[in-house]
Amino acid sequence: MLIPEIVKILTDAGIEENEANIEVKLLIEHFCGYSLVDILMGKKLPEDKLKIVEEKAKYRASTKQPIQYIIGQADFMGEKFFVNPSVLIPRDETELLVRKAIEVIEKNNFKAALDMCTGSGCIACMIAKLTQCQVIGADISSEALHTAFSNMEKFELFNKAIFRKSDVYSKIRDDEKFDIIVSNPPYVAPKFKAEIQKEVSFEPELALYTSDEKGLEFYEKITKDSPKFLNTGGYLLFELGIGQSRDVAEIMHNYGFKDIQVLKDLANIDRVIFGRLN
Repeated sequence: MLIPEIVKILTDAGIEENEANIEVKLLIEHFCGYSLVDILMGKKLPEDKLKIVEEKAKYRASTKQPIQYIIGQADFMGEKFFVNPSVLIPRDETELLVRKAIEVIEKNNFKAALDMCTGSGCIACMIAKLTQCQVIGADISSEALHTAFSNMEKFELFNKAIFRKSDVYSKIRDDEKFDIIVSNPPYVAPKFKAEIQKEVSFEPELALYTSDEKGLEFYEKITKDSPKFLNTGGYLLFELGIGQSRDVAEIMHNYGFKDIQVLKDLANIDRVIFGRLN
C-alpha cells in the first residue's frame, strides 16, 4: 500500500485531508522512525512498516480515537509530551495560557507557581523549563500524575516541577505560598456531553466536565481559596471555555482580584483570563 492510499483511509472516515496527511506523517515518524525529510528524499518504507502504519490508520478511522493517544504523545510548545487517555491532549489554546503565565512570571521575577488540575503536566513542565519558577502541579487523578511525572523526568525538571495528588487545595499546606496560580480546569457543562465530538469522548471525563450547569464549578473552587495561597500581588490565570469570560471575571472580582484582563485566541474567542490579588 502507498502512503496516499493510507491517507485516503483517513479522509474516507471524514478526516480533513490536510489533517489526514499530518496524522499519517506522525504515524510514520512514530512507528517507522522515518522523518518527513526521509520521505521527501525518496527513502522507501519497508512493506512491514507500511503495514503497521496502515493498521494504525484503519484503527484511527474506525474508532475515531485521537492520533495522540495512538502514538502516546502530543506536541505542545515545540516539545513532545507523553499522553494517554488518563489526561487531556494539550491544545494550541493552552499555549496562550502558558505564554501569558511566563510573561507575568518574568516581568515580576516570580519564583513559586502552582498549576491546578495539572493533567499531563504540560503547563507545569513548560513553566518550570522556561522560567526560574519552581512549580507544583496538583491533580486528583493518580493516573494523570503518573503521566505528569513521566513528562517531568523526560525534561529533567527534577525539583523544578513537582507533582502532588490533591483535590483542589486539599493537599496544599497552609504555609505554602505562591506568586502565581495557573489552571486549565474542567469547564464543560454536563449538558454538552451528548454533543461532544467522538474524538473528545476518549479524553477523561474527570478533566472535562463540571457538575454545575454553567461549567463554572472549578473556577469558583480555585478562585475562592486562592487568596490563602497567593502572596500579595500574586496572579491567578485560567483558560476559559466559550462564553465564560464574564462569569469568571465576576468570580475573580468577588474574591479580591483586580486588573482583570481577557486574552482572545486566534479564533477571536475569549480564551485566557488573568488578574492580580490586591
